[in-house]
Amino acid sequence: MEPAAYIEMAEIQSRHWWFTGRRAILTSTIRQLRLPSNARILEIGCGTGGNLDMLATFGEVSAFDMEESARVLADKKTGGTHDIRAGHCPDNIPFQGERFDLICLFDVLEHIEQDTQTLAAIRSLLADNGRILVTIPAYAWLYGVHDKFLHHHRRYSAREIRQRVHATGYRLVRLSHFNTLLFPLAAIVRVKERLLGSKVAAGSRVPPEPINGLLRTIFAAERTWLKHFDLPFGVSLLCVLEKA
Repeated sequence: MEPAAYIEMAEIQSRHWWFTGRRAILTSTIRQLRLPSNARILEIGCGTGGNLDMLATFGEVSAFDMEESARVLADKKTGGTHDIRAGHCPDNIPFQGERFDLICLFDVLEHIEQDTQTLAAIRSLLADNGRILVTIPAYAWLYGVHDKFLHHHRRYSAREIRQRVHATGYRLVRLSHFNTLLFPLAAIVRVKERLLGSKVAAGSRVPPEPINGLLRTIFAAERTWLKHFDLPFGVSLLCVLEKA
């Protein structure tokens, strides 16, 4: 990502509706996985550390990221309580020889050019009964200036991620869209960008609180639906993988 994106992320991820809503959904999803009480958890591409303390409620957390500036911000945010290392996928992955009950890639895979190779490479870090939890942006036609600002290589269809999962020796336990209720708004924004020829990313500034709070409530409410069924469309995809 652009250096400015890391600074912005560190400043807003505890308040912005998208980060807080997604964390609520991820918390609910992980709770459903019923991890062992002493679970070892690895976050790949931890960025500035906004998810680390949430993950720590489920077990012992380790993480890595390729950007030194992000690691410094993550370490500062979490008070140095987690093992955060330098690393890059797929060819410089730390923690070799260790095994994790849960490996998390939260909106990371789209940043990696060699995404299939990455899924294959991290398989050796997964415990035999472990799970991998992935979130990724959905629908190539939604690709816009914000994706470019964040250095996304792609957005995914359900078919594309399913093919990658099967090609790398995993079984797909779950595949669901999410950020469904706000999908029409996202589609309108992308269409407007194309019609107006916008080339400048709007960034992710926190909206005024009445709006921010409303969007957070709408987004986070999907965790209740996701406890019971998968969603057929949405701005993002959520995947749970295990070894085949």
